[in-house]
Amino acid sequence: MFRKEVNKRSPLRILERSIKGGVGPGNVGVVMARAGVGKTAFLVQIGLDDAMRRRPVLHISIGQELDHVQSWYDALFDHLADSNNLEDRSEVHTLIQENRLIHTYRQAEFSPERLDEMVVLYAERMNFKPQAILIDGFDWESHSADELVASVKGFKSTADKLEAELWISAQTRRAETTDHPTKLTPPCDVCDELIDIAVYLEPEGRHVTVRLLKDHDNPEPEQTHLQLHTDSMQLASDQEDEDLRLPARNFTVLTGGAKGAEQTFGEAAERWGLDEVTYTFAGRDTKRKRGLVVLSEEELERGSVSEAYIKAQLHRSFPKTETFQRILKSIWHVVATAGEVFFIGEIQDDGTVRGGTGWGVELARHFHKRVYVFDQVKEAWYQWKDDAWQSVAAPKIRRTRFAGTGSRRANDAAKKAINELFERSFGDTD
Repeated sequence: MFRKEVNKRSPLRILERSIKGGVGPGNVGVVMARAGVGKTAFLVQIGLDDAMRRRPVLHISIGQELDHVQSWYDALFDHLADSNNLEDRSEVHTLIQENRLIHTYRQAEFSPERLDEMVVLYAERMNFKPQAILIDGFDWESHSADELVASVKGFKSTADKLEAELWISAQTRRAETTDHPTKLTPPCDVCDELIDIAVYLEPEGRHVTVRLLKDHDNPEPEQTHLQLHTDSMQLASDQEDEDLRLPARNFTVLTGGAKGAEQTFGEAAERWGLDEVTYTFAGRDTKRKRGLVVLSEEELERGSVSEAYIKAQLHRSFPKTETFQRILKSIWHVVATAGEVFFIGEIQDDGTVRGGTGWGVELARHFHKRVYVFDQVKEAWYQWKDDAWQSVAAPKIRRTRFAGTGSRRANDAAKKAINELFERSFGDTD
């Protein structure tokens, strides 16, 4: 298959048909999703698609290193080329490099003035005029409504002068975005009049559904119901269960930082060069301090579930102490945005997993996430599949944002299993 055929098969062609040709020159599109759902991959796919069509792309990444963004492009291009048997691979790769510039901006604050300076600089020194501008990592939360309106208006003005399409990513919060939204939600709703296209990436099982929330002035946007792979943003039917080859630095492990399994997951992540997010709350001491996120009372409450529901699912009760109840709520944050979940524990006869972190297994199954448990008594890995625990020989980490949690009493076999999991997934440590 050749480049033009690959372009025609892109999920973006389906989306363009739904939004009557695309974002359009001088217009703004936003891609909205919760953390870890696929906003970066979605923007990279837009960048690849435009560059392959000889449309110059300026990709601005806020808060990331250049090699991090570059590795996304390399991995998604390799995956695209492999899955489509791309015959003119070398020529297309060169074409993409010629039509794409990546600019990383490490400071959190990014303004329209910075964008204008950047555009002028590249035009004068490189004769580069983008037809597509992608802004990933813009901090919507730290701005007031008036500041957001001013920023988006400024970005849109620059895009209009260049006659370029502009895409911006925006992170949503579960508490503010209902399931299956049909219109713009926070933080983007205050800019409704400035945003022309809005898509929402909603995790559903092992895939992501693309929901069209706004289509220019169309009062009833057409619903395409695109089902995409979580990490690559390719049509799910085209690449079921295929691995996406990304460097370890593009992966993030989510834990609670407790002694035992979580501590071992965090130590392995640091040794192999992965990012780490450690969820905790005020007054709790964690063994892991890297990537510490201290949850507020309001954030903890998002993970609140009734005792009756927990008892019905796990067939047992937990201590009613305030600290333990907060731990249960924090487990929700460890699991909720993970693409897949790895647990250390002991599978019981009723299919539940022993210990407080067993609640995380139930959450993962409820969210239809891929779930693995290393039974440290049987010293074997199991996967929840077809409503039963099935033995698996050697799982690998496949999702870029995954949870690693389990027993505080992880034994030597469990710690060995965690380290072997990382070695299978990322190779030997340097």
